[in-house]
Amino acid sequence: MSIRIAVGQGSCGIAAGAQKICSALEPLFCQSDITIDTVGCIGMCWLEPIVDIYENEALKCRLVQVKASDAERIAEAVKSGDMAAVADLMITPEDNSFLEKQTRIALRNCGIINPDSLESAKAAGGYSAIGRILSAENGMTPEEVIECIKVSGLAGRGGAGFPTWFKWNAARQSPGEEKYLICNADEGDPGAFMDRAVIESDPHTLIEGMLIGAYAIGAQEAIVYVRAEYPLAIRRLEHAIAEAREAGLIGKNIMGSDFSCEFRIKAGAGAFVCGEETALIESLQGQRGMPRLKPPFPAAAGYWYKPSNINNVETYANVAWIINNGGEAFAAMGTEDSKGTKVFALTGKIKRGGLVEIPMGKTLREVIFDIGGGIREDKAFKAVQMGGPSGGCIPEALLDTVIDYKKLAATGAIMGSGGMVVMDESTCMVSMAKFFLDFTAKESCGKCVHCRIGTKRLQEILTRIVSGEGKEGDIELLEELCLAVRDGALCGLGQTAPNPVLSTLRYFRDEFEAHIRDKKCPAHSCTDLLHYKIQPESCKGCTLCSKKCPVSAISGTVKNPHTIDQNVCIRCGQCIATCKFGAITVE
Repeated sequence: MSIRIAVGQGSCGIAAGAQKICSALEPLFCQSDITIDTVGCIGMCWLEPIVDIYENEALKCRLVQVKASDAERIAEAVKSGDMAAVADLMITPEDNSFLEKQTRIALRNCGIINPDSLESAKAAGGYSAIGRILSAENGMTPEEVIECIKVSGLAGRGGAGFPTWFKWNAARQSPGEEKYLICNADEGDPGAFMDRAVIESDPHTLIEGMLIGAYAIGAQEAIVYVRAEYPLAIRRLEHAIAEAREAGLIGKNIMGSDFSCEFRIKAGAGAFVCGEETALIESLQGQRGMPRLKPPFPAAAGYWYKPSNINNVETYANVAWIINNGGEAFAAMGTEDSKGTKVFALTGKIKRGGLVEIPMGKTLREVIFDIGGGIREDKAFKAVQMGGPSGGCIPEALLDTVIDYKKLAATGAIMGSGGMVVMDESTCMVSMAKFFLDFTAKESCGKCVHCRIGTKRLQEILTRIVSGEGKEGDIELLEELCLAVRDGALCGLGQTAPNPVLSTLRYFRDEFEAHIRDKKCPAHSCTDLLHYKIQPESCKGCTLCSKKCPVSAISGTVKNPHTIDQNVCIRCGQCIATCKFGAITVE
């Protein structure tokens, strides 16, 4: 009987202390045949650090929120075979349902295999799909590969949802011997970490998917453009590429075939606009990341103006599974318009935050409440932001919206790359719109006037509103500017930048009106619009609040009601936190 102890060491696990746990466990098993293994992120980020105990590669026990101080009793339990000693660390059935309600394809090996081991990846089926394609006896032609992807209905998971087979076919049919396959791993949406988790946890799946894509379009060079803020992902991908090259899976005459393909990594500087494919190409060429006019499209004139194909990490992570299981199997999941599964980064005011992969066709309510466990502290759900700065906010009334490209677009949001930020009753929707406009205004490359100037003007109006300086006509001006920016911007960044504003105006117009007309924030979130008041009938004159106030805004005598000078108050909330009698209210 073989026993393997797997310690989750994705970025979330390491941040929670997984490396210390691994260091504590290793000396306790150095004299045994029990293996201490590194794996990536299983997706249960709120439970990290996670330690999984495997017997003969079957999961026996999952321990969560483990500390280094738990190492000795874990070792004793594993060696004795009696796990009762660590029962308090075992995952609960309720938390375990987070994974049980998912269907994992892109994430199939994440948190299970060792990302630094080619043998671990191959044991899980890695490189079997490319081996099947390149088989001398019953291999597949590039056209057959593209047809299989066509049958699957796989759409690009980077945001646009464009049919993958169509892009591959266009690049293959473009004339020229020199072609390039590119992976867009420049994941920049606030709250999104799907691509990072795949690279950190299963880099060989990305490599194999890219090899298949390169074979299909006729490319001999593959490039991964990944943001430099992902150092762990880059390190593990570099190691995986080196291992694959040494094993003959990258380079000349792969697996003894006529197919050759080299890999390299380009670390981007973190410009959000480089998520747009032509801006990414400009950056790859050593230029400032700014979008090109289209057409021509990259399939005809991409990297160095040669035929090129660009997909994101999640798209490539599905490819090997599709080849091994058939396009029909992938197409059997999802909806008529959106096939297969989709990965989401579930974040915000949610009880179970992490990575979720579900078949298209599930509803937002199922993901947020059945899988995510609902709202933290059981507060009321308010909205969910889909698609990041390019997306929109979906209110409670639309929680039963089916997750597919068309249905989400009808709400004013988009699928995007997969960020799903949940908001509760304490979230101010005007501030949320301002947050995303701050982001897009800063990330605009400045090439076109509508985006460079328009997003800045939108940001200024929203800043004025949340500061209590909004005026009549601001809502109409916001709408007019949004439409102008959307219709006049050159690339997807500017064209979609107004979405968070338009969707919040559509569903939460009353909050904008309250900010402008009543100078109040219904969510009690905008500091400049808050008024702290001491209710004289409840105040006991204990003086605790006045002693705690950092700017001496509270005055009064002992055993008599106190008052707050609104001109001095900085609205820090220290008085409310201090008052034992509930005498201070916020309006």
